[in-house]
Amino acid sequence: MNVTPPSFILAGIPGLEEFHIWISLPWGAIYIITVLGNIAVLTIIKKEVSLHQPMYYFLTMLLLTDLVSSNASVPKMLLLFWFNARQISYDGCLIQMFLVHSFSFMGSAVLLAMAFDRYIAICHPLRYITILTNPLITKIGLIVVLRGVLLVCPYPLLVRRLPFCSSNVIVQTYCEHMAVANLACADVTVNFLYGLCVVLSVIGLDVLFIAISYFRIVQAVLKLQSKEAQSKAFSTCAAHIGAILICYLPALFSIIANRYKTKIAIHVQILLSNMYLILPPMLNPIVYGINTKQIRVKILVLIHPRTLFSKC
Repeated sequence: MNVTPPSFILAGIPGLEEFHIWISLPWGAIYIITVLGNIAVLTIIKKEVSLHQPMYYFLTMLLLTDLVSSNASVPKMLLLFWFNARQISYDGCLIQMFLVHSFSFMGSAVLLAMAFDRYIAICHPLRYITILTNPLITKIGLIVVLRGVLLVCPYPLLVRRLPFCSSNVIVQTYCEHMAVANLACADVTVNFLYGLCVVLSVIGLDVLFIAISYFRIVQAVLKLQSKEAQSKAFSTCAAHIGAILICYLPALFSIIANRYKTKIAIHVQILLSNMYLILPPMLNPIVYGINTKQIRVKILVLIHPRTLFSKC
């Protein structure tokens, strides 16, 4: 009999159930650092007038997407680990699926926008202010949101059309699209192909255009006569390159692990795919905080009010 389950059960990390409480300790610490770090940097950007420029507007977008995607998944993981709260309603699962995937794609689009920002700043510095105007930044922000929403809306719709016969246990710590679809007692080829096409078109094109931007940036920097100018130009891109690596490397593994049969143990697949959800939101404010003096100084003052600016 084909029925729609009233709820799903999140399996957590099969084979490591007895270690759930220990796994939750670093997960919980990462979540706390994520929330506090992102809110701190967002507050500093809002209050520090010198940071009211395109690069930090895009950083604000990135941190907001990180906060939403993190809050959509990690609290439920922690409840699962701490209180064995495995149940999630059918609609709640679809909402979580939509939020996690759509805001992850939004984050990828923001990284592309940030690469474009660095390209204009280094390759066309005299036209930077006239090109990256506030209206253009607003339009980019709207495109980022619309792309994420429109591309991911079919995910829950494609799952809703599927019949579920017996098992409602999701072998994951959150409602990942294919992990849910694979429970259906019907052909999920459409789900698989659509999800794969979206991932390849979104992440594939974003990475391609980011690579092209940085290729042009490297060309421009190498033409600079001054070694000091070269060093300064590369240093302004260091945080963004770090954010790109932090985002795309775990995401790549997650995509492969969730869509193809691999020889990697299931608990290792789940642990590593979860890194894609929890690490970038924690590391992004740290990476940009270290690389941006205004942010670094403000955070040091919050931690230790007597910190001398000259030490930064």
